[in-house]
Amino acid sequence: MNTSFQNWLSARRSGVLAHVSSLPGAFGIGNLGPGARAFVDLLAECGFGCWQICPLGPTGYGDSPYQSFSSFAGNAYFIDLDELVAAGLLAAEECSSLRALPQGEVDYGMLHERFWPVLALAHERFLDSGADLPGCGSFTAFCLRHASWLQVYADFMALKKHFGGRPWYEWPARWRDWSPEIEATLPESAHREAQLHAFAQYVFFGQWERLRAHAAKRGIHIIGDVPIFVAHDSADAWRWREVLRLDSAGRRLASAGVPPDYFSERGQCWGNPLYDWDHLARTGYAWWIERLRAAMQTCDIVRLDHFRGFDTYWEIPGESDDAREGRWLSAPGHAFFGALKRALPEAKLIAEDLGYITAEVVALRRAVGYPGMRILQFAYGHDDNNVNLPHFVPRDSVVYTGTHDNTTTRGWLESLEGEVARKVDAYFGLDGSRSAWPIMRAAFATVAPLVVLPLQDLLDLPAEARMNRPGTADGNWKWRVLPGQLSALLHDQAERLREWHDLFDRKGDPRQRDYSAPPEHVPATATTSETHSVHAH
Repeated sequence: MNTSFQNWLSARRSGVLAHVSSLPGAFGIGNLGPGARAFVDLLAECGFGCWQICPLGPTGYGDSPYQSFSSFAGNAYFIDLDELVAAGLLAAEECSSLRALPQGEVDYGMLHERFWPVLALAHERFLDSGADLPGCGSFTAFCLRHASWLQVYADFMALKKHFGGRPWYEWPARWRDWSPEIEATLPESAHREAQLHAFAQYVFFGQWERLRAHAAKRGIHIIGDVPIFVAHDSADAWRWREVLRLDSAGRRLASAGVPPDYFSERGQCWGNPLYDWDHLARTGYAWWIERLRAAMQTCDIVRLDHFRGFDTYWEIPGESDDAREGRWLSAPGHAFFGALKRALPEAKLIAEDLGYITAEVVALRRAVGYPGMRILQFAYGHDDNNVNLPHFVPRDSVVYTGTHDNTTTRGWLESLEGEVARKVDAYFGLDGSRSAWPIMRAAFATVAPLVVLPLQDLLDLPAEARMNRPGTADGNWKWRVLPGQLSALLHDQAERLREWHDLFDRKGDPRQRDYSAPPEHVPATATTSETHSVHAH
């Protein structure tokens, strides 16, 4: 296996982390329309080269993009309904209930209640028109291109509604056990619902492809995100049950999670079924390869969630919700990534290698040549040789001030006390300030080829702007930026950010000297004592 560092990060560049849901939009949640295009333009004006998003899949209870109903589908809430108004499929006043939703944060309950009846109206008129939607190409060709998952997902969502929202493993056996004949035998109401979901995916991907083309025109690469596990209640588990450790009734034989850590004294039980790695090995890891192929066709770069789980993973027995009962088991690691590299040799991946990382996990990541992640907020309050300290950051890494699971950097600074607060103040030269800007500047100055800043940090927002609190099921994924905040950022800080890109050679110029060589020195401590989990969403 090629052991050299991936050459797509040979030039220094930067990016911003902001999920689509957080962007300005007219219908209660960020969407793929003008607000997203304006955000791409802002990134380009400030000198950034990447936009990192969270998973794009449809969400259910808890609203987490890391617990999606499908690994392949898009979130219909991200559709810009104004395009359907322009196409004559909706009247402007039919969207008024959605325009009335608050702009400061997402109210998912009200969004769900109001969105689907409006989209159903557009779908009925689409069927009556017999014409394809402008800018989305041929509907028939779209369905053929995505035949491997589209009908399965549409049927799943239709049956889920038909059975009152219950998970698939609680449906009657006739529908619980997927077969190719299910689509032809759906009840009439479910058949119409399935058509609606297929239409939603057609519109979503048509708009996404145009947004991605706009980003490419402005020189912005999109970094996607693939969760390692799939949700138990998902079209993936319903259709491809054989790749998961489920019994004949669809119940989990074992669940994913992590042992006791920084976030929870009891550990975290995520509820995701574990993989049947023996079955996956016998099939050449075909399901995983197709999942990542779809991700690479949607984004330019992919962050591979919970990289440690490809080496060793925490198994919690049966339906237990106590992670302390678990144990570590081995995953196929090298064999899996060898198959992946043969199938997708051009895939650009970032390994999310946070948490308690063993020497074996470090060796696996370096062997496959993926950059890891370093989080500046994790650099303090632990041992003096912490690998997240800016002066210990290796070249084969991507540096973040924080992630979607962290508090904002200003919120973090405001929470520090005593000796840790003094050290952080001295290290970053804060002089009593609690602004995120000195921390972001330090991230720009590291040797890491790519630095990614959460949008909340660019806006220097307090802890109230946090996106997610691991281990909690409610009240997350609601934060949204207001249009005026982005305008002020562009007006007040664009020049400073452009100067940083020039000062720290982060303009993505491939003519710069090669920064892709592996690090010459790695601190003796290869783990952090603060486990960071991006999966307890």
